[in-house]
Amino acid sequence: MNDNTSINRRIAKNTLLLYLRMILLIAVGLYTSRVVLKTLGISDYGIYNVVGGFISMIAYMNTVFVAATQRFLSYSLGQNDELHLKRVFCTSLTVHIFLAFVILLLAETFGLWIINTKLIIEPSRLVAANWVYHCSILSLLFTIIGVPYNACIVAHEHMNVYAYISIFDAVAKLIIVYVLCFVDCDKLILYSLLLVCVSIIDVLLFQVYCRKKFEECHFIFLLDGKMIKKMTSYAGWTAIGTLGFTFKDQAFNIILNLFFGTVVNAARGVAVQVNGIINQFASNFFMAVSPQITKQYASGSIDRSISLVYASAKFAFFLLSIIIIPFSINMNYILEIWLDIVPNYTNEFLQIILISTLIGSLSTSTTTAIQATGNIRNFQIGISIIFLCELPIAYLLLLNGYNPYYAAVPSIVTQFIGILFRFYILNKQVKGYNFKYFMVSVVFRSLMVIGICFMLMHYIAAFMKPCLVTLISTSVVSTIFTFLMIFFLGFNVRERQIAKTYIEKIVKRKRLS
Repeated sequence: MNDNTSINRRIAKNTLLLYLRMILLIAVGLYTSRVVLKTLGISDYGIYNVVGGFISMIAYMNTVFVAATQRFLSYSLGQNDELHLKRVFCTSLTVHIFLAFVILLLAETFGLWIINTKLIIEPSRLVAANWVYHCSILSLLFTIIGVPYNACIVAHEHMNVYAYISIFDAVAKLIIVYVLCFVDCDKLILYSLLLVCVSIIDVLLFQVYCRKKFEECHFIFLLDGKMIKKMTSYAGWTAIGTLGFTFKDQAFNIILNLFFGTVVNAARGVAVQVNGIINQFASNFFMAVSPQITKQYASGSIDRSISLVYASAKFAFFLLSIIIIPFSINMNYILEIWLDIVPNYTNEFLQIILISTLIGSLSTSTTTAIQATGNIRNFQIGISIIFLCELPIAYLLLLNGYNPYYAAVPSIVTQFIGILFRFYILNKQVKGYNFKYFMVSVVFRSLMVIGICFMLMHYIAAFMKPCLVTLISTSVVSTIFTFLMIFFLGFNVRERQIAKTYIEKIVKRKRLS
């Protein structure tokens, strides 16, 4: 029981640290992007983004190894096998060094050819574009080599390191923006050089910390063929799943463009961007809890792993709901303040996407549990097929004259089907899960509670004029009401008792202070 309490406290602490990190990064990102655009000018800012975007395409090869490294490190920690942990880390770092070398070859041949011959860049700015390109490559190479160290920090659940280094990163980028405003030189080149310096320092800080704190991070060159095969197989199936989602989104944009043109693409683009920011609230929670799900499974504590899957699905859903409900009822006002001119159908797209994301959050923990088993082939193939089914349905809806936002509605249905499919796969691989309990006590109970909150708050907001006072008042009332509904109806008896214990401890500490 004491172990479970300690784990719960660690998850709560790490979640809070990651939220503070996220809020800081969003605030700095919104401010610096505006100032950088103004300082560099539209043309140079466009060059930086198109070249950086090309690098991001190359970097996709690296992203599929991140989840694999994280999973294998967490699994080894759960088994408490220090020798195996050392082999996993060293093999992973060896693979990433090789991957960095391959990407360097591609970038300095094929990539450089595209930058200088295919992209439409003013001849007078081609030298600056090449500086941006090479700085981006250098930053990418350091990031790739740093992946095993970052994964090690997450696996060990030292999330405070992310918070501290993020503060440094944010402050450094603010200083860069300040410097750009006062120097008299090619600001695009200087901006690229300063950013790559910050990126390299970030990676080095992570590496120094890991080498000091974790024994397994003292690197020796190691090629474990069996381990490499396992990791590449895992990464390969993850890549198939990720490609499926990426293809679905890009194909969906093309379908919208064929029927309605770029204006509707802009509306969906804004909706996707806002959804991405809001979805980080759940993502940060899962970054804190996912190592524990894997560790408990690896250590043989299946019951504890199962309870974490149930609880984290519900908590992630509730965390998102607390943000989404007040945003949803004030959406028109918020978008008008932010964008001034809001593209048609943005509100409708955003409402549907947010509902889809909210439902999808109920199944993220089951995905982590499936990944913990290492057997992800059937899952990745099946879930990709399910979500790709949205495309023909969306096409048929638009072909029959429906408004463009109706094309997003099938995503709500596929999210529900995805919940069922994930749990079916998980139940086949790990004995002990209860389908009835998950659907009734987690999925249905969560949807019922938030459905009541959502409808009631929308009803109240309908009688209020959109303004800053309405935004503040409805957000406060919505948050308090949603908290109360979650506590009394969303939580079961055990969860309420845990919450009461934490609240009493917080109150007691404040009284003593």
